[in-house]
Amino acid sequence: MAIKPSEIVSQAGDVGKYKAGLSVPNLFVRGFMGGMFIAVGATFATICSTGLEAPLGPGFKAMISGAVFPVGLIAIVLTGMSLFTSDTMTIPVAVFQGKTTWNKVGRAWLWVYAGNFAGSLFWAYLMFWGPFRKYGTAELSVFGQSAVAIAQAKVLPYIAAGGAGLGAAFAKAIGCNILVNLAILLGLSAENTTGKILGMWFPVMAFVACGFEHSVANMYFVPAGIMLGAGVTWPQFLIWNLLPVTLGNIVGGMVFVGVAYSYCFKGELSPASPDRPAIVERKAA
Repeated sequence: MAIKPSEIVSQAGDVGKYKAGLSVPNLFVRGFMGGMFIAVGATFATICSTGLEAPLGPGFKAMISGAVFPVGLIAIVLTGMSLFTSDTMTIPVAVFQGKTTWNKVGRAWLWVYAGNFAGSLFWAYLMFWGPFRKYGTAELSVFGQSAVAIAQAKVLPYIAAGGAGLGAAFAKAIGCNILVNLAILLGLSAENTTGKILGMWFPVMAFVACGFEHSVANMYFVPAGIMLGAGVTWPQFLIWNLLPVTLGNIVGGMVFVGVAYSYCFKGELSPASPDRPAIVERKAA
């Protein structure tokens, strides 16, 4: 059973209010778990797509990557952890509905982003010692070689293209977070676990298959490759990928979803009910 669109937007604002009111340690820990779960999905996509391009073509490889990646977002939403890219939509929506303030937006974004980065790096380090190298030796497994190739593909072509590369990363990040936050809204539209999973699955699958850029996923993809010996430096990653992708994710989530849906349903939004916080904690993403 699905709820009506105006109620979805109202609930998104309640989620944002709930997240904005959390303590700094709570935001960081939820962010850490969220970053780790996205990295799990990214690892899954790396492993499942390895070796597919030559026999089956790039389109099929992209489809398989997209099909398995959503496990991370699903885990975040269903267990109440935090993800910077979804918070770029839900917390501003709470501001537009008068449920929180812009000061709390910046505070929540900062600590969730830091937690996402820490959780992503932690998982990348586990993969460095785990399936991406052969029993802890310097020799890379076939999956480790794939991880190196992914890291290089997410940075080096943008550097080669110069300013156009920065623009491409920014544009691909906008597209990514439109789909991520569509997944969040579709997750809120369902009242049972199966409906939530299906609602979130396909938009996330689409953004991965389309080759869009997700800042938190890249906090895992590129550092994992760097640890394994990719020809990418940390400054190159931060300047040519993470910075433009983060900015594009903010625009995609806040403007193209948060502002758009708040405007469309501003005259129909339901006020928060006294019992909503319990519902919000379960649905928060």
